[in-house]
Amino acid sequence: MAENIIYCYSGGGNCLDMAKNIARELGDTDIVMMRSAPVKTDGREAKRVGFIFPCYGGGLPGKVEEYAKTILISPDAYTFGIVQYAGYMGCGLYKLDRIRELDYWAGMSHQCTCIWLMPHGLMNPPLSVAAAQKRSEAKARAFAADIKAMKHSAKRPPRRAACILESAGFSKVVGKKAAQYTVNDRCIGCGTCVSVCPRHNIRLEGGRPVFGGDCIGCLSCIQYCPAEALNVGKVTEKRERYHNPNVSAQDLCAELIHID
Repeated sequence: MAENIIYCYSGGGNCLDMAKNIARELGDTDIVMMRSAPVKTDGREAKRVGFIFPCYGGGLPGKVEEYAKTILISPDAYTFGIVQYAGYMGCGLYKLDRIRELDYWAGMSHQCTCIWLMPHGLMNPPLSVAAAQKRSEAKARAFAADIKAMKHSAKRPPRRAACILESAGFSKVVGKKAAQYTVNDRCIGCGTCVSVCPRHNIRLEGGRPVFGGDCIGCLSCIQYCPAEALNVGKVTEKRERYHNPNVSAQDLCAELIHID
């Protein structure tokens, strides 16, 4: 059993990159992905248990809230949560804190992967990809130092009522967007989109992707498509793609990653 466990959801790779960087500082850490049901839910032997995830529609992505309720954590364990976002933190930490009180929590802005809403460079403050990555790595070291020292946050995560309302309606918005996915002639039929979809919502027919209706808006398919062949309506056609430079499609599909 690892001394530390980080439960991680990542769509464009930023949160997985953060989890890896923190794990390297902590040592002996299992990173358990939450893109689908986690393969490891018994964390009662871990000394530290954390959650790292992005803000989706003001709240938690996908079924993270549902999955978090299944995780067993020792009452003596130190718990932490870190959220990454483009413009605002949302209510995800508040929701997690209600499931299991977090000893420490933090957030940081990073490059946005939800390009049907905004360009990826729209973050606070605006930074280039290289500068944003450098800042993320520095933040990871600072967060890890706090976590290693078992620092406690002075207050509970904010409730943010407006974000709770936003997150409640986000799935309906995403559902409508799911019907607007298109595939252009650049598609090479590689199947990357199929493998990175956390909801198994994409299949290949005749060498081309076909989309179902169970989309959570992570846009992993669009961001990791090597041919830039996928779009959501017309809004993403002119927007630059982005995924974390240190996280491959294969990394994103892992269920558990151990870092000594």
